[in-house]
Amino acid sequence: MEFGFFLKQFISFFIQPFGAFLTLFTVGIFFLMMKKDKKMKLFIILTYGVIFLFSYQPFSNYLVKNLEDKYPKYDYKQKVKYIHVLGGGDGQRVIAGIIIHNKIEGSKLIFTGYAGGADITTTRRNELLALSLGVKKEDIILGVHAKDTKEEAIFNKELLKNEPFILVTTATHMPRAMKIFKNLGLNPIPAPVNFHKEEFNAFFRLPTLGSLGNSQISMHEYMGTLWEKIKHLML
Repeated sequence: MEFGFFLKQFISFFIQPFGAFLTLFTVGIFFLMMKKDKKMKLFIILTYGVIFLFSYQPFSNYLVKNLEDKYPKYDYKQKVKYIHVLGGGDGQRVIAGIIIHNKIEGSKLIFTGYAGGADITTTRRNELLALSLGVKKEDIILGVHAKDTKEEAIFNKELLKNEPFILVTTATHMPRAMKIFKNLGLNPIPAPVNFHKEEFNAFFRLPTLGSLGNSQISMHEYMGTLWEKIKHLML
């Protein structure tokens, strides 16, 4: 599991925009040092082509919308006992989970997440935020060892079996998360947060860092989905 996890992280880095840019630029510099000017120029052009494409708002927005349009915002109508807030991201997931929790009497919040290189796990950080916002400690369930969405889903299955629950994660991550949870026979109710899509495509807008960031987020999800399909085929 450890090897597979780090292999996925390693491969996905070089396929995502920043990793692709770094790889192409490094190869270009290599050919420059080897005095192979034609190949060097080709890779430098490819480098800037990749950056322009993923920084271009209409293209970046297409990548984002294709993910975020799959599940609408939560309507607060389902009254289930458990609310699972996935790790990663920022405090928006936790805030959304707390809002839902406050609307459902007797509900429990599940936090999962991985420390990575940090001094504190995402799980513990989210718990502290929830406690500071008035959530009772007995209403919080922690899963501190899950390193990715698949392991978070496994923790959920061990805890809830097939009981329905509300799944809170970012809108771009929701399609992949729903697929992973459902593949394990679980019954998640989607509650996506932190939407990045824009309804208006400005075709004559210059490339921006914001669009590049959205492309990076989106490609991470596309690569994660592809990785899950590959693992499924290998089993």
